[in-house]
Amino acid sequence: MTTTPRFIDVETVAKELAISNAQVYTLLRTGELPAIQVGPKRVWRIERVKLEDYIDAQYAAVRTAVERGDVEADGE
Repeated sequence: MTTTPRFIDVETVAKELAISNAQVYTLLRTGELPAIQVGPKRVWRIERVKLEDYIDAQYAAVRTAVERGDVEADGE
């Protein structure tokens, strides 16, 4: 039986969000995307549910900005 891993790495997050690893590290360092550092090399690991929460929050933020008129729905 295959299960989805609880934690994912920076590269996986970058691919899923279609952004660079550097952009993911910025999200981690600012705390915008919650994560932990593990092992002697203190590598970042992101809990899959936290990534989904982050994505949901981004959708909500954009929706609010569009409703306020801060962002146009067509992206221009």
